[in-house]
Amino acid sequence: MPTAYVTAPPDVAGDLAELLVEERLAACVNRFPCTSVYRWEGEVHRDEEVVLLAKTTDERWDDLVARVEAAHPYDVPCVERFEEADVLDAFGDWVDDEVA
Repeated sequence: MPTAYVTAPPDVAGDLAELLVEERLAACVNRFPCTSVYRWEGEVHRDEEVVLLAKTTDERWDDLVARVEAAHPYDVPCVERFEEADVLDAFGDWVDDEVA
């Protein structure tokens, strides 16, 4: 079961999380604030962002990534895949049901 790690500006993170759940691309999205320091176009930036952890399935992964790319305000959104090899069976079943 994969989890998508996505960062987004605070003003769109909530809408993006709800969109992924409403469209059954994620069973659940956890949100928490973070401060990101990164280089963009030759300059170092420091911005407040929100980390989204979106629980999905292998079958819905590509659709989730495409939807994040389409809905995200950044030119290059952060979308990383974490693979959970060991999850509670009941939780894995719930994720499967919710993104079916």
